[in-house]
Amino acid sequence: MFEIRCVAESDKPFWFSLDKHLSESEFALKIRDKRGYIISGGGQPIGIMRYNLFWDNTPFLTLICIDESHQGKGFGKQAVLHWENEMRGLGFKVIMTSTQVDEQAQHFYRRLGYADRGCLILDNTPYGQPQEMFMIKVL
Repeated sequence: MFEIRCVAESDKPFWFSLDKHLSESEFALKIRDKRGYIISGGGQPIGIMRYNLFWDNTPFLTLICIDESHQGKGFGKQAVLHWENEMRGLGFKVIMTSTQVDEQAQHFYRRLGYADRGCLILDNTPYGQPQEMFMIKVL
C-alpha cells in the first residue's frame, strides 16, 4: 500500500540513511517549507523525495530515492505523480528534474512524459560527475 507524507524532524535518521547529499540545515528547510516527502509501503518508510524551486518559480525534483528492495514496484511512479498533482494544484504549469546521463532514471522520467531539454557539463569542477541532463514536463 502506497502512502506519502511531508517529512518531519522524527524522520531524520531514515532520511539520511538514503540521502547523502543534503545538509542538515537544508533538511530543516525541507521540513519547514514542506518540500520533502517520506514514501511508505505497507506502513513502513521505503523512500524519500525532495524538490526546490528553480529560478524561484519552477518546481525542480532534486531527488527521489526508493530503497533497493522496493524498487520496480511502482512506488516511485506513484510518488512522482503525487508530486505532479500537488504542483498542478499550486498553480504551476511546468516542472523540471535532472539526472546524470549514465543513470537509468532518464528512462523512468521519459515514461512519465518528461522531455530532454539540455545538459550541464561539470568538468573541471569539484563535482567530477558525468554530464547532468535536464528534463521538463508541462502540466
